[in-house]
Amino acid sequence: MKNLKILITGGAGFIPGSLAAKLAEDRSNFVVVVDNFLTGKKKNIPKGDNIRFIKCDVNDYLEIAPIMTSHQFDYVFHYAAVVGVKRTLANPAMVLEDLAGIKNILGLCKNTGVKRVFYSSSSEVYGEPVELPQHEETTPLNSRLPYAIVKNAGEAYCKAFKQEYDLDYTIFRFFNTYGPRQSTDFVMSKFIKAALKNDPITIYGDGSQTRTFCYIDDNIEFTSRCMFEDLYVNDVVNVGNDEQTTILELAQIIIKESNSTSKIEFLPPLGEGDMKRRQPDIEKMKSSLSRDLLDMRSGISLLLKKF
Repeated sequence: MKNLKILITGGAGFIPGSLAAKLAEDRSNFVVVVDNFLTGKKKNIPKGDNIRFIKCDVNDYLEIAPIMTSHQFDYVFHYAAVVGVKRTLANPAMVLEDLAGIKNILGLCKNTGVKRVFYSSSSEVYGEPVELPQHEETTPLNSRLPYAIVKNAGEAYCKAFKQEYDLDYTIFRFFNTYGPRQSTDFVMSKFIKAALKNDPITIYGDGSQTRTFCYIDDNIEFTSRCMFEDLYVNDVVNVGNDEQTTILELAQIIIKESNSTSKIEFLPPLGEGDMKRRQPDIEKMKSSLSRDLLDMRSGISLLLKKF
């Protein structure tokens, strides 16, 4: 695919900023990045003659509409959202405002001839799992937290716009992704930053909760392929790694790999939002990449060299 015009919302974030850099590698493509800097950072926005940044709040129709109508994008990646467990728990009303942005983007995609919209959903929609690994079709979506409800509603919007307006979509349910430039709102980068300073590493609860960690390059290669190779059109796809580890084990590995003297400190468990287990079924992702994903220890080793 050449000579594409692509919009990435929330593009000053860690994952979408990395995606923008990947999509702009083909100099014939033109990538527009929008963000309101609620959580995004300027340093995450790649530079290039075929990349343009516009400060914009997608929840405000009057801000996003002129951008989409004037550019006539081929593809849209809607990644803009309030993120971070503590932030979303503390600001539930602000999280619900993201419904306006989802409606704005889909309506404008439908009216401006966008070929397909890629929607950033989340593993949070699954809530506390009733089965492992968590499969896109068989695992129920049972979280009642505002962040998860918004993501679930966004998925429903995508499917409704396909049914009523024939707007193609792909829904990415993202599990933990890490890599250079990730903010310390997230556990991997938070632990590494503390370890490199020999500061205490704090864990909520006893650390027995399990997570999986996907290196950014695996995420970006897969999601960009979905566009370039017309994969998983009108489908839902888990994006992550299926190698489980406990949060306590993660802290211990980081301390060892970084030769840190940090001590682990345990804090009271979070009241809500800290699911005990997560593990995605990633057969779709594996079959598309046709290779093994980067294991967590190797990813941590790579990341330590870039901190």
